Amino acid sequence: MNQTNRPYQRCTNCVMDTTDRAITFDEKGVCDFCRDFYAHILPGWQAKKNDPDLLRRTGEAIRSAAKPGGYDCIIGMSGGVDSSYLCYVAKELMGLRPLVYSVDTGWNLPLADENIRRVVDALGLDLYTETVDWEEMKDLQIAFLRSQVPYQDLPQDHAIFAGLYNQAVSRGIRYVLTGANSATECIRPPVEWVYQNDLRLIRDIHRRFGTRPLKTFPTCSLLKFRLYYPLFKGMRRVAPLDMLDYDKEEAKRFLQERFGWQPYDNKHYENVFTRFYEGYYLPHKFGYDKRKCYFSNEILAGTMTRDQALAALEEPGYDEGQIQADLEYIAGKLGLAPAEFQALMEGENRTFRDYRNSWGLIRMGTVVLRALGIEKKKFR
Repeated sequence: MNQTNRPYQRCTNCVMDTTDRAITFDEKGVCDFCRDFYAHILPGWQAKKNDPDLLRRTGEAIRSAAKPGGYDCIIGMSGGVDSSYLCYVAKELMGLRPLVYSVDTGWNLPLADENIRRVVDALGLDLYTETVDWEEMKDLQIAFLRSQVPYQDLPQDHAIFAGLYNQAVSRGIRYVLTGANSATECIRPPVEWVYQNDLRLIRDIHRRFGTRPLKTFPTCSLLKFRLYYPLFKGMRRVAPLDMLDYDKEEAKRFLQERFGWQPYDNKHYENVFTRFYEGYYLPHKFGYDKRKCYFSNEILAGTMTRDQALAALEEPGYDEGQIQADLEYIAGKLGLAPAEFQALMEGENRTFRDYRNSWGLIRMGTVVLRALGIEKKKFR
């Protein structure tokens, strides 16, 4: 589905296309994501990878900032490849004592929980799991479905990241280790596809469509995360995977051999609701296929060819039988009749602009962060 009145066009270097309404191309047909990657992301990423001592120095700095006998960092663990491999890197390559933090939003596949257990047990790490109140989680997710916006995973994302940052600060842990990496995430999905973690938007949607107060749901505003926690609580985010020659397929093989870790069909498919949202809701309702971002990342990182990506996009990303099973499961878990659930997905499409939001503040902050060299990825 082409979301614009423009003639359809696909980048000649990656597989991003005009389903991103703001995409631009140069005279050779190369998109602005690719140009931005080569100009702003690749040089810094290569410098980190080519510094053989950076990982060790970073580990020393983190250890020196820790309280005696306590955890020196915290890792958000989903059971996916990035966070699982990060646990190994932190413990065995950096010599750290991480607290592994997991959030149960009610949608994790048993395989994800088993992957977490296997990695944590084998490395001898401590795990803390925060369980989000299901009635509050369910009420917020139904409110988002009623809002008709694309970003149906925002309630889960916010609970996970807010819980992680709040946990770090409450325990006095200065360093948050993230599995974010340039090898698989150098292209930020367009804002029309995946909006930011905007607490103002979340609250307005819940005010309009929710039915119960969110008394215990984890929250963390952008100002708290970006300014208050770093400036007044000393919280720092570190991405160790960018300090390695990180190859996701090699990491998967290593995790399988070392821990008995099991892979998923696609990125983020360790979660039932996320699988439905990325594999069915976004393509079916809005025409957005996030695999274009994922595959384009791999093309730029050199772990997939463009021809391989194009061939993969011709194949369905979500098994038809699995779709129907997931639709029935999700409707039942949310307490919705199948017809009501389907009707919620057929309403008039809306965006964050139809609700109160912090978009102006987000854009201004991103311009500043880009100017300071803190934010590298293109944002629009």
